[in-house]
Order: sequence, then C-alpha cells, then structure tokens
Amino acid sequence: MPSLYEFNYQVVGNPPNPCILFLHGFMGRSDNFLEVIQSLSDKFYCVTVDLPGHGKTQICGGDDCYQMPQTAQGLIELLDALGIFRCYLLGYSMGGRLALYLTLHFPERFEKVILESASPGLSSAEGRSQRRHRDEILAQQLETEDFYSFLSQWYQQPLFDSLRHHPSFDRLFQNRLQNQPKTLATSLRQMGSGSQPSLWELLPSHSVPLLLLVGEWDRKFQEINHQITQVCPVAQMEIIADSGHTIHWENPSAYLKSVINFFSG
Repeated sequence: MPSLYEFNYQVVGNPPNPCILFLHGFMGRSDNFLEVIQSLSDKFYCVTVDLPGHGKTQICGGDDCYQMPQTAQGLIELLDALGIFRCYLLGYSMGGRLALYLTLHFPERFEKVILESASPGLSSAEGRSQRRHRDEILAQQLETEDFYSFLSQWYQQPLFDSLRHHPSFDRLFQNRLQNQPKTLATSLRQMGSGSQPSLWELLPSHSVPLLLLVGEWDRKFQEINHQITQVCPVAQMEIIADSGHTIHWENPSAYLKSVINFFSG
C-alpha cells in the first residue's frame, strides 16, 4: 500500500553516526535547524523533515493525515524506509508536541528525546474546545487574509517578544513566507494543541529520558515544563539564558551545548 506521505526531508552527516530526527514548529520548515545541524554533523547523522502542511511535503490522503497519530505513524514509516530503527529525537513547539507523542507511543524507537518549548497538550476538554475555537479563527484568517499581514500579527504575540527583536528575525520571517497559508490552516485545525490528544496521563509511566529546554524569558512554558517534571520521573528541565520561545534561533550556542551534552552523555 503506497504511503499517504511524501515527506520532504534533508540529511546531514554520516549515516554510521548516531541519528537525530528534528521536528520543526508551526509555520517552520526542515531547514530551520540547519544552522545548529551544521555544528552537529561531525558527531551525528541529522534528519530534518517538513511536517504536513509545511514546506514541500505532500499529503496523498485527506485532512486526517495532518492529525498527530497519523503523522507520527508516517514518520515511523519514513524512519523505516531510511533504515533508522532507533535514534535520538528533538522537537520544537508543535514539533515538540509531536515528538512527545512519538516517544510515548513508540518508545522502543528513541534513545533520548529533547523537547524545546513544548507541552503535552491541554489536559481539560474545556480547554481544548476553547483552543479549537481560537485556532479555527486563525485558520480562517490564513485562508482569507494576506499572508504577510497574518505573519506580522502572529509575531506580535508576547510569546515572541524576544524573537521579534532578534537581529536575524527578518531572515526567519522571510523563511516563514515560503509556506502555503492554506495548508498551514489545515495543520492548525488538525494538529493544533486543541485538536491533539492530551498526553499528560501517559507521562508518569514513560521510560525514555526527556530533556525539556525552555527559554529564560518564556515564563509560560517554564511553568508547563516544571509541571511535566513533577509527574514524569525521566524528565529534567533546563532553562536556557538569553532566549525566549525559539531557543535554537535566539541562542544557538547555548542550545548546541545542551543538545550535545544530553545526546552524548
């Protein structure tokens, strides 16, 4: 049976080295990690993927292919096709939520996992319903408004204050413009935190080591990740200085140090 996913992906490094699978955030693309990957490629074999609705990945099925369980299965099939049966895993924001789902449901496939500015989703049905309503409004804006204006408004969120003032923000903004707003809208509807299954209840029994990276200025996600460490015995949190939500972009040197220490330890 043909795959429902034609993933666009990039590989950097030598296949005999330990592999890291990188998963980007909402409105990102596989090349968002390339700066840090260049510094990792002498020690690791790095695989970075365009997630459904992003970059050049093509979906050969319906909208349910954008959902978290189906996307996770598709990524496992991609790893199988690449001959990668056990690897390290790193996900940022939306990609971090997906990475957590992957390690909880396919723990035998992952050695260690890093979640950057991520969460296990929303624990209450009411909270998920409210978020789905908010995401639906955003999805409709993506489908009907000028994409440049949408992005400008998106990055006015307090979550991105430090990123917006970063010297290379314009480069990131131009990268985001390479996506297609209509498929981003589908991703938001199907894999936003209001639509994904809550993963909180699975954390106490999880066994794969987790490193939770949060930025010094990202108080919201510091609180969420502190809660994760309270219920998940294998999780440890590290606060990265001089960064907000997008650590790998705002402070790549400190980010790299943490990644290398954890995956090499």
